Amino acid sequence: MTLLITIFAAITVTLIWYKKAPDNSMRLGMLSLMFWGASLMWLIDAVFEYAELGAEFFTPAGEDMLNDSYLGLCVVALGLIIWLVYLFIKDPKGIIKKTLSGNRA
Repeated sequence: MTLLITIFAAITVTLIWYKKAPDNSMRLGMLSLMFWGASLMWLIDAVFEYAELGAEFFTPAGEDMLNDSYLGLCVVALGLIIWLVYLFIKDPKGIIKKTLSGNRA
């Protein structure tokens, strides 16, 4: 479930990034790469777990699937938080700078 959730997040962000490709002001490429990196990490984890467990890998218990779902959602949430902090630091549209300097034009 963790792998599926991060792959869906990566595909979604990649499609949005591709649609807005010339305008990279929101740094969606960085978010896309974070989710693809997480997906690659979970894929390698799944391969090694399958090598260890064999066919049992495809019949997880309901509790394990629920835990993996929570973990996947937490990974996506953490990626979004890191991306938001990056946006606040870089301030690509200059909104925070304008707000702090008092110019609300």
